[in-house]
Amino acid sequence: MEMPEVLLSCADLVKHFPVTSGFLSKTIGQIHAVDGVSFYIREGETLGVVGESGCGKTTVGRTILRLIEPTSGEVRFEGKDVFRLKKGDLKRLRRDMQMIFQDPFSSLDPRKTVFSIVGEPLRVHRLAKGKELKGTVLSLIERVALKEEDLYKYPHEFSGGQRQRIGIARALITNPRFIVLDEPTSALDVSVQAQILNLLKDLQRDLGLTYLFISHNLNVVKFMSDRVAVMYLGKVVESDITEDLFRSPLHPYTQALLSSIPIPDPKMKYEQITLKGEVPSRMNPPPGCRFHPRCQYAERNCAEKVPALKRIDGEHFVACLRA
Repeated sequence: MEMPEVLLSCADLVKHFPVTSGFLSKTIGQIHAVDGVSFYIREGETLGVVGESGCGKTTVGRTILRLIEPTSGEVRFEGKDVFRLKKGDLKRLRRDMQMIFQDPFSSLDPRKTVFSIVGEPLRVHRLAKGKELKGTVLSLIERVALKEEDLYKYPHEFSGGQRQRIGIARALITNPRFIVLDEPTSALDVSVQAQILNLLKDLQRDLGLTYLFISHNLNVVKFMSDRVAVMYLGKVVESDITEDLFRSPLHPYTQALLSSIPIPDPKMKYEQITLKGEVPSRMNPPPGCRFHPRCQYAERNCAEKVPALKRIDGEHFVACLRA
């Protein structure tokens, strides 16, 4: 069986945010939010991105879509260099690349009805108008399990799960091929999370969508993803097929992260790896391997040499000198 073609690739992506001070806003440093991230996503698959809060997951997703301009690096979508596209070409590309945001309330305009929110991309890209526009919006609203009478309601009239369904409909209205899902269920109740995750899986299967799924919930990532990339302090430290990564992680940080997953059996004992120290400053990241100050296996050369993300076997990549 042939593997699907790579739809999106990311090479040495870097995003630094300047830190300013004083009346003249003088730059006194840089926050290393994303520092040399590389990965690829095949058509029709889901790549999960996990890591502690502040590791750069959301910044990666936003930079790929050019909602944030990169410092350096390259992102290619169907062979096109996204960062070199002019304004008109980028606008056309946005029909194929969309995003579903973490907060289902703040991402919706409270002054607009559902019909206006979901239909706006069709008007912006001049894809439909009049009865055709209304029919397209209604069809999609029903597909995400909302009703026709919901079209002229405002966001505050819906629950969190319903608002997220509106956000999903808005992202799908232009028939995209690639969607960045930025923790789409973290603000929802557990029972509602399951409904939204199942809806996203059904839509992927029916529409042939490709997902970049960002989350800190490891069980959700395991359920949704075909492959997983683990980030720490702006870098990818390990990636592999989901089942293989959860079964036999190689990077010490991945091992610690997966050991924190609670087992729903009070009689079963499991060893949780407790990391020492705190996450280093993103303004002054440690030299060499960024995880070495907290790593139980760290040696002298770990503080001197930056480990490259190397292929171990098949889809398994690890950035660790011990690996």
